[in-house]
Amino acid sequence: MLHVIPNPILLMKQEILLDIPVARAQSQVIPQTDMASIRFMFNEMNRQFLDHQPASYYYTIKRIMDLAISATFILLVMSWLTPLIALLIKLTSKGPVFFIQKRTGYMGVEFNCFKFRTMYLNDEADIKQVSINDERITKIGKFLRLTHLDETPQFFNVILGDMSVVGPRPHMLYHTRYYSECIPYYNLRLEVHPGMTGMAQIKDYIGEISVERELRKRIQWDIYYMKNRSVRLDINILLSTAGCVIRKIFKPFFK
Repeated sequence: MLHVIPNPILLMKQEILLDIPVARAQSQVIPQTDMASIRFMFNEMNRQFLDHQPASYYYTIKRIMDLAISATFILLVMSWLTPLIALLIKLTSKGPVFFIQKRTGYMGVEFNCFKFRTMYLNDEADIKQVSINDERITKIGKFLRLTHLDETPQFFNVILGDMSVVGPRPHMLYHTRYYSECIPYYNLRLEVHPGMTGMAQIKDYIGEISVERELRKRIQWDIYYMKNRSVRLDINILLSTAGCVIRKIFKPFFK
């Protein structure tokens, strides 16, 4: 269990630069106690974030990209890859092929997130985060998680409108409740559709959260994306992700 102590000074360094208008800040009475001042600062930064909007055409192009990429991948890749993965899952463990889990989506709305099942059936799947050497992971599950192929069914989530190809990764309901209570700005990431990949992922913040700094960095990169989102940034993230996945798939063959 993580015990995260919010530290606004660490969270405001380098990657996230939020310019709060002086005039607006001076027009309000800032509370004198330390905790009240911190709360006031968070509210100001939240309002400043809401002032930022990407170009008017961004949402239309992003949705077209989501549908085009998802439909292409489903038709050209998943049409033959899914039966193969399904067979391997069935041969190596008991249980369903797909793992469906409630995740937190846009504006905090819950949705069913689709994945290929990578673990043996257990009662802790919705509350316990997967670790590197987790005994719950099946043999084929290790390969699927390493190559991120376990997440390819989420292209159907994109088609349904629950997710986007690019955006902050959706968290389990349990983690959303926990992190929102101890990490400043955490709920800001809920103001865009969650994605299959994002800034945090291409910066190598993937998998288990073992230390406080990793969690803070993930949130920083999520908010950085939200403050700078554009078609160009989305394309760069997609290309970086594709390169990373290809390297992981073919890495065993070049050892």
